[in-house]
Amino acid sequence: MSASASYDGDASCIGAARHLATGFLAEVQAVHGRPVSERAIGMAQLVVSELVTNAVKYAPGPLMLDLEVSGGAVRVSVWDSDPVLPDVAATDPQRVGRHGLEIVLALSQAYEARREPVGKRVTVVIALTDDPGGDVASLTTP
Repeated sequence: MSASASYDGDASCIGAARHLATGFLAEVQAVHGRPVSERAIGMAQLVVSELVTNAVKYAPGPLMLDLEVSGGAVRVSVWDSDPVLPDVAATDPQRVGRHGLEIVLALSQAYEARREPVGKRVTVVIALTDDPGGDVASLTTP
């Protein structure tokens, strides 16, 4: 099960991407009978919001969001046109903002950022239930 969308990269796409993630996970649960916790839906919304916000803020032009459920997890992948890989800012208690990647890393079971022929792709894996009961740490697990 998967869903994808491409966006032009303006700020209005952040809400649209969150909406896509919520609708997709609701369909996974209602139509396909897969268990999806409310917590997982909230985490997916937050991760999508952070990744798409970063793409809008730092990459010129279009971006793509891909969502795929496999096993007990949803794989969230965002492509954008900027080849610079994201990094976590150094700890600074005085810093305001720039905590998005820290949030994403805290909520996910797996994280990968890689350059592509054009731009980069950031992929995160989030468990669908509060107790996934399986190995969701590998991005290569089908």
